[in-house]
Amino acid sequence: MSRGRHQRRRDNYEQWAGRVLMEQRRSTVAGPDLISSALARNRLGIPSVVFFGVAGAAPLTVVIGGISTVYAVISGSVAAPVVYLVVAAILSLFTVGFVAMSRHIVNSGAFYSYISQGFGRVLGVAAAFVALPAYSMMQIGLFGLFGVVTSSVLAGLGIQTSWVPCALVGWALVAVLGVLWVDLSGKVLGVLLALEIAVVVIYDSVMIGNPAGGSVSFTTLNPVQLLTPEVAAMLVLAIAGFVGFEATVVLSEEAKDPKQTIARATHISVIIAGLLLGISAWAMSVSTGPARIVAVAQQEKTNLVFALVGPHVPEILVSIGYVLFITSIFAALLAFHAAVARYQFSLGREGVLPSVWGYTHPRTGAPVVGSIAQSVLALGVIVLYSFINADPLVYLFAWLTTIGGLGVLILMWAASAAVIAFFFKNPGRENIWRSKVAPVLAFFMLSLVLDATVIGLGDILQVPVGSTFRWIFPVGYAVAAVLGMGWALIMRRTRPHAYAVIGRGGDGRALIELPEPARPHSHSVPVNSQMPSIR
Repeated sequence: MSRGRHQRRRDNYEQWAGRVLMEQRRSTVAGPDLISSALARNRLGIPSVVFFGVAGAAPLTVVIGGISTVYAVISGSVAAPVVYLVVAAILSLFTVGFVAMSRHIVNSGAFYSYISQGFGRVLGVAAAFVALPAYSMMQIGLFGLFGVVTSSVLAGLGIQTSWVPCALVGWALVAVLGVLWVDLSGKVLGVLLALEIAVVVIYDSVMIGNPAGGSVSFTTLNPVQLLTPEVAAMLVLAIAGFVGFEATVVLSEEAKDPKQTIARATHISVIIAGLLLGISAWAMSVSTGPARIVAVAQQEKTNLVFALVGPHVPEILVSIGYVLFITSIFAALLAFHAAVARYQFSLGREGVLPSVWGYTHPRTGAPVVGSIAQSVLALGVIVLYSFINADPLVYLFAWLTTIGGLGVLILMWAASAAVIAFFFKNPGRENIWRSKVAPVLAFFMLSLVLDATVIGLGDILQVPVGSTFRWIFPVGYAVAAVLGMGWALIMRRTRPHAYAVIGRGGDGRALIELPEPARPHSHSVPVNSQMPSIR
């Protein structure tokens, strides 16, 4: 009985907080404010959301840089093609429960919101404190690759410049698009992604059409290779090639019919990325022959694909590939920038960050402060790296994207557990496959991958045995999570009205799908209404 009374007090409290928030929002909308507290509604259809998801995964960048690195670094196995397909299957399992939850929680906070709903507000804020640095590092690290690749392409045209000016040009474009209409960014990503996928398909066709020895080999697709010890390290590197697809949920508030759009777009993003990467990895082994793919990858490195297709296609098609390599990186930069800005917006709107982060531009609906904050931070890092003269490929791109990818993997793992908890507390919302079987399988598989990632992080970063960098980053995320939990507890004590709506979104509802309470005696709820007690 006491538990039932406590639950009723909690429900009353959350309903009260929801009514207060709705009233505050009505007064904001009605007034002549120059800012808004809502993202642009009904802007993105399924194609646009898919563009953000697949662009975040940057398939051409992974094909050119990621797959060749997997072959070159993990020299004891040629299982890369089947590993990419297995990772796609694992993430597809994760996506089942992830998007099932998206049908019940429409919130740009994504992982933060889902973990809040599954495990409570304290752990939700802990997740937010992990998500912000993780996605920020993923985005900023890409500027190193963008600058180096662009500088190299310009050098081929006779224009000599360092990576820094090139990175700054990319930074300026992302900064401007980040505060404009989200559907404009979606259209830009759509064009870039269509060209990117087209060139990947062409390159794969050329490599498969010119097999080593005159016959197509399927050796690298043999699932028996998954039993080799090198596969664990391959899984770690391969899953990093998919990071970004999950950012589709961050756009839920801006999507048309979000409960259907986000679910379909996320599934499509995983399928497209998985097929492109798996087939491309196999095509490379066909072109060189399974016995030679490792040696050729170690020799050619990120030039592997161009070296394999160059003798069989016009030079202009190789040049186009280099240009699209740059636009692929730019598309990923833009997609991650959008994700970071919307995380900050969601946290500002719900009071976890200062309220100024919870406003959007009145015309474009873009999260202005979050976008500007991420741009300023990125600029500071680029300038810092230029001053200390650190290798942008190793210490900016490889390190930051790897460390950020670890944070995203932690969030996926926690979110898969949160999905299980959410549907356990809310039975009957989805069928048993979506609410139990797939989430449990995903949690088990992601636990294995996360364990392998933490253990092998030092090898991925290529630091010596005994180096502090082998353990400091996982510990850093643990510290960030503890700080988030501490901040949530402070909010619960000092700002209970803000604490009540953590992870509940900005639509004024403190509970999922909570109907607006009847107000028979008044058309408004005083902000100083008596607050029900809650622990």
